[in-house]
Amino acid sequence: MTAIGLMSGTSMDGVDAAMLRTDGVRAEPLGPALERPYRPEERDLLKAAIKAAAGLQRTDPRPAVIGEAAAMVVAAHAEAVESLLAKAGTARSEVDIVGFHGQTVLHRPAEAWTWQIGDGAALAAATGIDVVSRFRQADLAAGGEGAPFAPLYHQALAARSRLAPPWAVLNLGGVGNVTYLGADGRLLAFDTGPGNALIDDWMLARTGRPMDEDGALAARGRVDQAVLGALMQNAYFGAAAPKSLDRNDFSAGAAAHLSDADGAATLAAFTVEAVRAALDHLPQAPQSWVVCGGGRHNARLMRLLAERLDAKVMSAEAAGWRGDAIEAEAFAFLAVRSLRGLPLSEPGTTGVPAPLTGGVLHRAPAR
Repeated sequence: MTAIGLMSGTSMDGVDAAMLRTDGVRAEPLGPALERPYRPEERDLLKAAIKAAAGLQRTDPRPAVIGEAAAMVVAAHAEAVESLLAKAGTARSEVDIVGFHGQTVLHRPAEAWTWQIGDGAALAAATGIDVVSRFRQADLAAGGEGAPFAPLYHQALAARSRLAPPWAVLNLGGVGNVTYLGADGRLLAFDTGPGNALIDDWMLARTGRPMDEDGALAARGRVDQAVLGALMQNAYFGAAAPKSLDRNDFSAGAAAHLSDADGAATLAAFTVEAVRAALDHLPQAPQSWVVCGGGRHNARLMRLLAERLDAKVMSAEAAGWRGDAIEAEAFAFLAVRSLRGLPLSEPGTTGVPAPLTGGVLHRAPAR
């Protein structure tokens, strides 16, 4: 099938869109990929929605700002689909399915509650293409963590690249997550801790810039070992895998007294130490790590990872992958798996009791 995957991650940079040719087992990139960036006012709306969701209980009325953000998410994703079709020179009739993740505003696996805003039926109507959405809900309902959800696609990518196990794929978005495949074929995945979120939030608050470009500010600072030690005391790091996080489960509050550069250096070290702590939950130390997500562009993070993991650390591009498109490709892949009734998650990836399919299909109205 020809599938378009869409992803709007916890970094809230924009909507990634990618086209894939896949049977849900093997996959090949098809045509271009692109990002539809969020405008500043759209990012502010998403942040307001996440802040409003943070204090909610299941039975609470939904604040209007969340509905406004959900409508914006659908519109932005529809624009991304149209732009991708135009860039690829592909007719919408040639696309079998769109995989639509939506924007996570809340993730509380202990309450079996995850919330990705964006209406799949509305996107199907806007694009004229069938849509699969709500990928995570069946997993949570069955007792899984509902995250991470890209590991089966990471496995397909690694098979295509012939990576020798044990290997790991590290995604550094707003939150970090790792996918591990052992020499015995065991697949294990979990969130490692903060990815770029704390660094990005620090940069915005202290400098007005949305990120630490190339890790330049962190490189000028000094890691405060006392603050780093306090951050690493979080009970999450000792919890057994599989496990998952909400973007707001960690705070940079302990670093509030540091200078701009020392805070950036300490938070970068925290992201890396969280990944280093993940080794305690892996059966073997991976021989190679493939890094995807925005964090791979941060030279400081990549250097620290190579030092602390004592293994080969490479970017997604070095493995022959489209680094900026992997998450979008994953949801194209998962949409086809959903249509075929294949598992989207497994006991080793989310803790679900048995391999489980999921997703909800929304048929596009006839045009």
